[in-house]
Amino acid sequence: MADIAAYIKTHLVLAPAKAVPEILLYQAHPKSGLTSFLGEDAPPPYWAYGWAGGTVLACYLLDHPELVAGKNVRDIGTGSGVVAIAAAKVGAKVTAIDIDPHAVAAARLNAQANNVQIEVEQGDALALAVDADVITVGDLFYDEALAKRNLAFLQTCRVQVLIGDPNRKSLPREALVKLADYSVPDFGQSAPAPAAIYTLAGKAAERR
Repeated sequence: MADIAAYIKTHLVLAPAKAVPEILLYQAHPKSGLTSFLGEDAPPPYWAYGWAGGTVLACYLLDHPELVAGKNVRDIGTGSGVVAIAAAKVGAKVTAIDIDPHAVAAARLNAQANNVQIEVEQGDALALAVDADVITVGDLFYDEALAKRNLAFLQTCRVQVLIGDPNRKSLPREALVKLADYSVPDFGQSAPAPAAIYTLAGKAAERR
């Protein structure tokens, strides 16, 4: 595999995340050439852009550190690692998982840039046993089939679940409880988008 870590460090820009200036992220730009570098067969580099679901969840954790401070957090579909980094910044012990090896490399670099310790693993988080107090899910309901699989997995977990999403069509709202509303940037949108934090129905968040 090409040295994606070296490419990220030399061709992407390390800058504050939109709406979450406390967090630095390596971000793609029009001249980064990232898609060409990765090749047509690689997964789309979602991890190189700011998506509303991850952004809103990172904001929420920074606003409510008591939800994860001192707890074991598993961030699934971590992408850039923005949610995992936010959780680590407020005192959580974090394991971040993504199926894309390039996302894993990016999340590790982003964690280093923010001087936080997180464990980053490659794999299908929905096929792994859960050993955590809290599961975080940012922007992982963008596709109907994936949304159904995510919901089925999360409903088997006996832990707190926090979901960030810009109210995409495939989000299973009937199975969720809204905790908070935000307006945050979303990739491809010229204006801030409405987004929200959810938990599973019957597992409303407890602030301790």
